[in-house]
Amino acid sequence: MKQFSEVYSHLRRANKKQYALLAGCCFFSVLLITAYVCMMRSPTILNVLPEGGDSRKQVMMIFVLAVIGCGAFTTYAAGLFFRQKSRETGIFLALGAKRGQLKKELMRELALLALVSCGAGALLGGPLAWGLWQIFRVLVVDTEQMSLTFDPKAYGLAAAFSGFVIAVLFFLGSRSIRKTNIMDIVQEARKSEPIRDVPRWCGPVGIGLLAAGGFLGYIMPSVFILVLHWYPPEGLTAVFYLPALAGLYMILLHTVVNGWHRSRHRYRDLIATSMMKFQGRQTVNNMLVMSVLIAGAYFAGFYTPMLGTGAMMSCDSRPVDYAYHYRADQNLPSEQEVRAMAQEYGVTITSWTEIPMARLAVDGYERVETQGPVGITWEEEYREILCSDLFLSESSYNALTGEQLDLLPGRICGIMDATGDGRGIFGGEATLVTNYLTGESYPVTPVETRKHDILFGRFVVDDADYARMTAGLPDSWRETMVFFDVADCEESYDFAKALFNRIVDASGPEVAVVDSWDPVIRDRDMAEKGSYWPEVESFSYDQRNSSYFRLYWQYMPQFRVLDKADFVRTLAVFLILFIFIAIICFAAVIVIAFTRCMTIALTNRQVYEDMRKLGAPNAYLYSSIRGQVSRVFLVPALTGTGLIYGFYAMIMYFNDNRLTLQELAGMGVCLALVAAVSALLYGVYRLTLRSVCRALKISASR
Repeated sequence: MKQFSEVYSHLRRANKKQYALLAGCCFFSVLLITAYVCMMRSPTILNVLPEGGDSRKQVMMIFVLAVIGCGAFTTYAAGLFFRQKSRETGIFLALGAKRGQLKKELMRELALLALVSCGAGALLGGPLAWGLWQIFRVLVVDTEQMSLTFDPKAYGLAAAFSGFVIAVLFFLGSRSIRKTNIMDIVQEARKSEPIRDVPRWCGPVGIGLLAAGGFLGYIMPSVFILVLHWYPPEGLTAVFYLPALAGLYMILLHTVVNGWHRSRHRYRDLIATSMMKFQGRQTVNNMLVMSVLIAGAYFAGFYTPMLGTGAMMSCDSRPVDYAYHYRADQNLPSEQEVRAMAQEYGVTITSWTEIPMARLAVDGYERVETQGPVGITWEEEYREILCSDLFLSESSYNALTGEQLDLLPGRICGIMDATGDGRGIFGGEATLVTNYLTGESYPVTPVETRKHDILFGRFVVDDADYARMTAGLPDSWRETMVFFDVADCEESYDFAKALFNRIVDASGPEVAVVDSWDPVIRDRDMAEKGSYWPEVESFSYDQRNSSYFRLYWQYMPQFRVLDKADFVRTLAVFLILFIFIAIICFAAVIVIAFTRCMTIALTNRQVYEDMRKLGAPNAYLYSSIRGQVSRVFLVPALTGTGLIYGFYAMIMYFNDNRLTLQELAGMGVCLALVAAVSALLYGVYRLTLRSVCRALKISASR
């Protein structure tokens, strides 16, 4: 007479595939989330991503999508496991076993399975992140700032997700034991989750909700801040994306139940279509998770081609090969020294322009924030001395650009970037200019702005006005701008690198400041708050090749050949981080799709056996299973890709109410990325189809 535990153990061995599937799902979910968390919270990453910046927000947003996707996937896998296990539970109860006995055995094996699978995923998540990072260092770029370190606190988030997975397993396991009707328990595994009839208008309405939700979710933060003068609580604006999620669900429902076209041979695929409908809820839920993850993966994946294409085209469109500026109190190399250095490296300088600039204070409106009962609100307050900007005389501007700008006395011209939108940080207008050290103020009238990427953020005034406004300024408030061209820019990298190092070596600690450092704002903040935030962000000239230094140093030179050649090196952490995120999300999609397709094979095995016995040829069986597997892959891929591509195009357009040539080129490169990833997913689809056919004993050769 065998003990109850022995019988239970025997059944566990007989159903080892179900246990392996559940353990594998838990393992992969925890593994991917742990790897993501380790990377996201790594000091290597946090030192580069600015606090409160868009990059951090994107990383967090995609992380939330990944957690939701992996959490839903694990919950689905656990539910499927207990449905398959319900038959033996019911039989045990029918034979007189007590629920306490079953619960004890089930909890014991769940505890072992959860601890092993989640523990292994958590332990291997860090090594996975580290291993992928090292591969990137070998294949992409390797710099001193690429040394990856982990924050032990990151494992707290991984542990929290593991706790969620374990809690789901125990909750669903306890619920499966508590069911009272033995026959319901026995038949649980055979129950389907069909979708009731879905009206055909569900698809078009879903598309409308998807578009409306995407638009509202993107535009509402601007409405709150710019129109209502209110900073909404963190996460509130995400509510406006919910119509998009509902619309996506309706689109997937319509696709599974109705399809998007009426086929002449709709009865030919009646059985395959019916099987999809009978498992409709499971299918739609999986498709929804996959679509969201694919959208998140592409959102991260598009970062690199968009940034790279824009940067390369921006470098190529610069009107000058070499440009740099420095404070007049710094002992930087003179024109003769630079020419001598160029000659040493075999570089011919074909033109040289050097002009003076000065730092003056300008007026403007400042946002004054107030903490109220509904959160933080703001109002604009005019300040006669708001901040400082660099000023050029009109003759200096003409010498640098070759234009013929002729300003009347009392007029001021702002210089925008090449697109003319000011990048959201510069309006190009001022009505009062003040010599901050002497206190002399000069009313001015703005005229039409000019466009120049290198001179962006500066003002131009009449020559006589410039001399009068800058009188009495010391060298620490004066600067020099240098433009020069070379005969063969593409072959001058060594010279550019040497000149960059020479400039950094000659710069003193007083100019080791971020690009947002402003002496006028500093004085005001020190008087009103007792501290000035940018001074916390100091630079070390020893880290001159780091992303942070090259992106944010106020006096960073702009050398075309250096910026192009070192683009990947400069932005390596950004690029590799988002590539890593995309890989994690696509890996989750592949695991979910494969698991779902194998579930189709396990669930419908008897149906295919019956059709085979009724005389269905292999070609028909293959066509049927191919239709189901292809839909699992194709529908989320098309939906997720179309969703994020349209959303990305909307973001690019609403940045400045147009699509620039650089943005269009970047979107074209993104299409190439979509094609490459689609080819990869097609390869996975073919492998999955073979595995499903093998499990159902269907020949893949038709």
